[in-house]
Amino acid sequence: MHPEDQAQAALAKMFALAKAQFGSAVKSQWFYVDNGCPGCGRAVGAMKFKGEDTLSLNAFIYRPRGVLIGYLLCERCAKQVLAAGQRKPAVETPLHATIEQALIKAYQRYITSLDA
Repeated sequence: MHPEDQAQAALAKMFALAKAQFGSAVKSQWFYVDNGCPGCGRAVGAMKFKGEDTLSLNAFIYRPRGVLIGYLLCERCAKQVLAAGQRKPAVETPLHATIEQALIKAYQRYITSLDA
């Protein structure tokens, strides 16, 4: 299975969990596929985590549309998010806000392209 297919399958599982936890607040899912990390624009690829090659698959709920947005982070941003979570769990960092804004803009571009 290709990494993209694995990411899509993992996002489907995340969607099922989000539906179970948040019910009708989560209506759909979308996977961010723009080139580059939504945190910094760098290339996204495999990174080492606990000695293994892995991808940093994440998700965020865009509440106004009820969409679970899946995305990958570059190694630098993934490590920054992990480190911040270790220091202060459940505290949003400026990087989180940057990522969310990039994802919202990309999703809005996607929705607009469907209307064209």
